[in-house]
This record gives sequence, C-alpha cells and structure tokens, in this order.
Amino acid sequence: MGMQYQVTRFKSLTVGLKELEPFIRNGEHLQTGRPFGRFGEMRSREMLANWLLCAAVNFSTAPDRLTFSSDPLGGDGIIQDTTTGETWQTEHVMVPRSRTGRVEDVEALILSAIEKKRRKGGAAYARGKTLVVFREAAGDQWYPNKVARRLPTPLHFDSVWVVGLRSVEDDRYIYDATRLDLTHGGCPVWRVRITPDFDGWEVEPVQ
Repeated sequence: MGMQYQVTRFKSLTVGLKELEPFIRNGEHLQTGRPFGRFGEMRSREMLANWLLCAAVNFSTAPDRLTFSSDPLGGDGIIQDTTTGETWQTEHVMVPRSRTGRVEDVEALILSAIEKKRRKGGAAYARGKTLVVFREAAGDQWYPNKVARRLPTPLHFDSVWVVGLRSVEDDRYIYDATRLDLTHGGCPVWRVRITPDFDGWEVEPVQ
C-alpha cells in the first residue's frame, strides 16, 4: 500500500482565483512575495501559474477536471486529473522583469531560465516533471515555436510551459499559457481572460 501524504488544495479553481486576486492585482507579490506555509511553501506566482495551466487545459475538457495542490515532497505543486487520478509534479522558474525598465530579449531569457533549471539537478531531478516558466519580463514579442525548436537536448523534463501576463484591459487581467511542444506543428497557446470581479474567466485557444 502506498504512503498517503497530506496536501492542500482549493475547493475549486473559482475559489482559488478569488484567493489569488490580491496577489495578481499587487503584481509585486508575484515577484518577491514570501512562500505560504499553509500551502506547502508555494509562492503566489507558482500557485497562479498552476492555476493558469489548469484553466487552459480544462477549456477542452471540464471546468474543474484539472486541479492543483501543494507538493509534500518539496516540489512547486502537483497538477491532478480528477477524472483519471493521474498527477504531474511541477517545478517552476521565473523570468523576472527588468528593474531598469529596459526592453529585454524575452526568448533568450526564457531559454536561459530553462537551461538553469535543467542543469540544477540533471536527469534524475527533472524526470517525470513539468517545468513551468513564469514570465514577468517585458520585452519584444516572443515566438513560442522558435523557442521550442531551441530547447536543450536532452530536456529531461516531460514538458515545458510558459505563462505570463499579456495585458490588463478594462480591469481584465489577460494571461497567455503556452506549451512548448511542436508535436502537432505549432505550440498550443491559450489566452485566459479573468473577469474584472475575479469571479470567473474565459479561455480562448489562439494557436
């Protein structure tokens, strides 16, 4: 019989979004905020990134099929398929925004962050895990297909996602969630628009 671990999760993605609202509006907390002890030492940006990943994938399945929890083994959260019971352990890395406000080469920064995480522990550390890059850096438009073609080999991680704020329009926070996977010809991108009251969201596949 396998060991049972205690994890923390939101009752639903809707509840999770409302809990994350102050940190999303703050913005600075996503960059520098301290980890939450009651949520397995996860940071607000890690919780938001996992939330975005779940919201994006659930668009084509069911509203709360994918959910996420803390990781009792020290990772940055576990994604769970509530239908099949399948789980994916995540590791996160951030591409911070420039303190000087200068425009940066976002593609190079994303690739550098992925390489840094890949080299941290090698194959054993990365095997079976999903790497999530939280992009805070502002800069020129970046092209997911181009980045996917330049991923390091061997990658070690099972998959890589990049999530980041696209814009704020009429008090709607708009994020992109991108999977760096060229299996079907181009990297899938989902645009997640959070409603102004943070009580809901809309998802649009854009690539």
